[in-house]
Amino acid sequence: MPDANIAAAETLDAVIIGAGFSGMYQLLCLRDRLGLKVQVLEAGDGVGGTWYWNRYPGARCDSESHSYNYTFSKELFEAWEWSERYPQQPEIMRYLNHVADRFDLRRNIRFGTRVVAARRDEAANLWEVSTAGGETLRARYLITAVGCLSTANVPRIAGLESFAGAWYHTGQWPHAGVDFSGKRVGVVGTGSTGIQAIPVIAETAAELTVFQRTANYSVPAHNAPLTPEFKAWVKGNHAEIRQVTRSTPNGHAFVIANRSVWDVSAEEREALYEAAWDKGGLQFRATFRDLLVDKQANNTAAEFLKRKIRGIVQDPKTAELLADIDHPYAAKRPPIDDNYFATFNRPNVRLVDVRSAPIERITPTGIVTAAGDYPLDIIVFATGFDAMTGPLLALGIEGRDGLPLAEAWAAGPRNYLGLQVAGFPNLFTVTGPGSPSVLCNMPVPIEQHVEWITDCIAHMRAKGLARVEPTEAAMDGWVAEVNAAAAATLLPEAGHSWYLGANVPGKPRVFMPYAGGMARYRETCEAVVAKGYVGFAMT
Repeated sequence: MPDANIAAAETLDAVIIGAGFSGMYQLLCLRDRLGLKVQVLEAGDGVGGTWYWNRYPGARCDSESHSYNYTFSKELFEAWEWSERYPQQPEIMRYLNHVADRFDLRRNIRFGTRVVAARRDEAANLWEVSTAGGETLRARYLITAVGCLSTANVPRIAGLESFAGAWYHTGQWPHAGVDFSGKRVGVVGTGSTGIQAIPVIAETAAELTVFQRTANYSVPAHNAPLTPEFKAWVKGNHAEIRQVTRSTPNGHAFVIANRSVWDVSAEEREALYEAAWDKGGLQFRATFRDLLVDKQANNTAAEFLKRKIRGIVQDPKTAELLADIDHPYAAKRPPIDDNYFATFNRPNVRLVDVRSAPIERITPTGIVTAAGDYPLDIIVFATGFDAMTGPLLALGIEGRDGLPLAEAWAAGPRNYLGLQVAGFPNLFTVTGPGSPSVLCNMPVPIEQHVEWITDCIAHMRAKGLARVEPTEAAMDGWVAEVNAAAAATLLPEAGHSWYLGANVPGKPRVFMPYAGGMARYRETCEAVVAKGYVGFAMT
């Protein structure tokens, strides 16, 4: 590690927190395109961000591989070849390490370095960033690239500390892996992560007990190796793939069909849903354009998927619990799976309903619910994250006059375009709350955010400007826009969604991502620039 005094004395152009997709590209843009002096601080021992920590069984991307990558470089795009339709965590890590090597990024990344505080020195117009190792770095710009889903949400269940077995959170998985052979395993949570992990854990566990509070839809992934023909098509169509992902609402490489549920007969609708089910993946929600804006239209997809669950799961009681879904399809993150529902046909798997009989406590030997005692050797919490705001608030950021970000956001996140917060000059957030982020194929908003931030800093340097932050009025307007965009959809109807922070006790219930679509968001950001960075105060 560098001497702390040297680190404290050095003034950087920018400090970037995080070395995942966001931080790596932000480093490349500021260092290589603008020629700035930049340092990335990363808590992990390698690049990868979310994928560095999420190594749980079955961890896999739910975006199709040919769209889950950077597109800023045609040469990079064509040099990499994915092996599967939906890449697993190890392959995504190989890709990100390939990018780090190709652009020599590691020389500006300090690994094993956790940020514990970031304070604004207004007189010097600098950010002072403190690490757990006692170092302080000073920089003109502070850019958070900490991801939206990186702060593990471990539920506060009485007695957890008394458990005599081993327990894990999927977002903090041991790099050495976990051996479930011959073990009685309990998985708490049936969101996207649980749906991926449960079938894999069931293959080796002696007994697997799944504790379900909220039943969930899921569509089969139908994952498969990519054919040589498809690989060749991808390499030859960089421009087309980039154009499609940049012009669609969710940043995926497919277009939502321009038809309403009500444009076709019931028989045609069923056939279209069957074809989408057989194709698999997130494209199911692209079958009709009105699934997320018309509740009756959504009901047709929801009922189709519930019928599928009942047709797969052999035990009628278990099937009904899995199909007892209380929210519109895709109002929560819509999972895709590899044999999730069929896993409940295995003799070593059982489903426990903790909505009707909640978990009461954990004992040295297992989990106790209102309905009974479940002896366990291992507990896996697939309980998600303190999403979007959690990773930012964990950094201990204090703006002008010592204002903590946690205090500024006490009633929920307020910012402008998901990029900046009034009272925190020269602080940029990549895919922060108020941006499309988690409603998209993540590399797409990441590239757009990073490029916008880079252009903003280049503009300031060219004009001799020292500070940038949004006005209060601009933030109020954007918060209203975010709320209006959500209200125009069915997304807020899933009241227990992590989109609203509902999975974290005490967190303000505010719909956090921008639901107006990535293409519309991009146009908004471009219009802001065209109008002279309207809504931002630059001095």
